[in-house]
Amino acid sequence: MNPVHTRCDVAIVGAGIIGAACAEACAAGGLNTVLIDADFPGGGITACGMGHIVVMDDSAAQWALTTRSRELWMARATSLPDNIEYDACGTLWIAANRTEMDAVEEKAAMYQQHDVHAQILNSAELARAEPELIAAMSGALLVRDDAVIYPPAAARHFAASAAVLGAVMRFGQRVQALEPGRIHFADGTILDAERIVLAAGLASNDLLPNLPLRARKGHLVISDRYPGRVRHQLVELGYLHSAHASDADSVAFNVQPRRNGQILIGSSRQFDVTDTTIDAPLLAQMLERAVGFLPFLRDVQVLRSWTGLRPATLDGLPLIGPSTQHASIWLATGHEGLGITTATATAELIAAQLLDRPCAIPAAPYWPARFAAEPTNVAT
Repeated sequence: MNPVHTRCDVAIVGAGIIGAACAEACAAGGLNTVLIDADFPGGGITACGMGHIVVMDDSAAQWALTTRSRELWMARATSLPDNIEYDACGTLWIAANRTEMDAVEEKAAMYQQHDVHAQILNSAELARAEPELIAAMSGALLVRDDAVIYPPAAARHFAASAAVLGAVMRFGQRVQALEPGRIHFADGTILDAERIVLAAGLASNDLLPNLPLRARKGHLVISDRYPGRVRHQLVELGYLHSAHASDADSVAFNVQPRRNGQILIGSSRQFDVTDTTIDAPLLAQMLERAVGFLPFLRDVQVLRSWTGLRPATLDGLPLIGPSTQHASIWLATGHEGLGITTATATAELIAAQLLDRPCAIPAAPYWPARFAAEPTNVAT
């Protein structure tokens, strides 16, 4: 019996928040779009991450992608369903000493230069903003328009919006293999697509081997409800150093309030670890770090802890654009811990390029071609 063939303009493999947003953007642009996932929207790494929408300034390209993404989130914030729990609580980058306050002042100048609202808080102002913090902190940078959301609900919303725009949903169907212009499913059916967008996180390597991706394992903890005890997303300024200084295991203070009163506690980083079990010593170190900033956390009721494997690249920027392996296969992966923030601008970049329209920000910094070692081993 011959396999069943169907056709589309663009097929997106992976219905996490990145893939679902790409499907919505492509369908909105008039492309005949299919969104594919072996499970359901938002059920993979999207469900494992912190839901921050935050501007980051590690590089010019990261700044462009995160600021554009946040603009897009803010533009649609009032129209988002309530279950996404969009909360523009702002981010407080906390400085523990004078050296870190110098860094706060540098960040503030850069943000203000680019018309991103940021305010320096001294020690007393920080204490009023977050009374539960230990008093020893020197101050903070308040980035008011940063937000937090509940990511799985956002992924489901993007997928549902794509369906309303005419996209076809193929959930519960596992992709077995890719070839240029064609997707083979495990059930024997075939989908022909002019373009294929691979947005499957680390699993992208299973379908297009040897991509420049690596695993970055992280731990998170969610508490019972303690309304008002944490008012902003709280991040120690030393987070940037611990996160990017080396490949060694690291923890940092990063806490988010959920709109329902729960507290999300992070964070940890382990590179190239693909075991998803809880690393109890590292988790304990992460929690002790959080208690060092917010002593009341020692007594909160913890409901659950879990891990996730984020797809990372060597330069800290995602892979967004045509694969060097074949012009018909595109990538939208490698966002590491910023996939929630950057889903919107990633989708905009993908759709604009597929539709041959101008991009709101330069696309080239995210092209996979910057990794010259990407092999050419897909059938042609």
